[in-house]
Amino acid sequence: MTDKNFHFWHFNREVNLSVLIQLVFLASLIVGSWINLQRQLDFLQKDVSMLLQCQKTLEQKLQALSADSIAYEYRIRALEKALTKTDSEQRGLR
Repeated sequence: MTDKNFHFWHFNREVNLSVLIQLVFLASLIVGSWINLQRQLDFLQKDVSMLLQCQKTLEQKLQALSADSIAYEYRIRALEKALTKTDSEQRGLR
C-alpha cells in the first residue's frame, strides 16, 4: 500500500476570528440561560411562598368554620331537645 491510499486527519492549530466569536456567543448563551434560570427560580420561590401563606390562611378559616359548625350543631340539638320536651309537655296537658 502506498501513501496515496492513507488519508490522515490533521487539525489546524490556528484559532481564527469566527471560532472566537462562536465561543463568545456560546458562553454568552450559557450565562444568559443561567441568569434566566435563576430568575425563574426566584419567581417560583415567591409563588410557592405565597401559596403556603394562602394555605395557612385557608386552614385557619376552615378551623374557625369547623368550630362554628360544631357550636351550631350543639345549639340545634339543644333546640331539638327543648322542642321535643315542650311538645311532650303540651301533649300531656291535653
